[in-house]
Amino acid sequence: MTTKPGHTEASVVINAPMDLVWDMTNDVASWPDLFTEYAAAEVLEQDENTVRFRLTMHPDPQGNTWSWVSERVVDRQARTVVARRIEKGWFEEMDIRWTYHDVDGGVRMDWVQDFRMRPDSPVSLAQMTQRISTNSPVQMAAIKEKIEKAAVG
Repeated sequence: MTTKPGHTEASVVINAPMDLVWDMTNDVASWPDLFTEYAAAEVLEQDENTVRFRLTMHPDPQGNTWSWVSERVVDRQARTVVARRIEKGWFEEMDIRWTYHDVDGGVRMDWVQDFRMRPDSPVSLAQMTQRISTNSPVQMAAIKEKIEKAAVG
């Protein structure tokens, strides 16, 4: 993946087995229960390794609802997921790479996001970089809590 002008990285260690972390974080249809930011996730197409889906966020403080179509290609053996936006909205490009690693204390999940904003976007590159950099740890903490709760039954 080529680094774009907008770039963020975030990681979290989840105290749960790899299979549980992988299965829960790659069940796109359940993302509104896993993430706090999504109001809806609609799977449009799916095969063994690829899922195309529409995500809709909860309204932002200004009442705007962001929605887009993305595609995720999963490689369970390599423990990687590569995603890109198909309907880009205010982005010119948005690519996300998820990686999973067994570590002491559980599974480290890393997100690397590379993106460009459209020139007519109401959000600048710096603003979106800050927004993603702030929100990714919040989402990762919510995911960690829910998966760790599921791991203990």
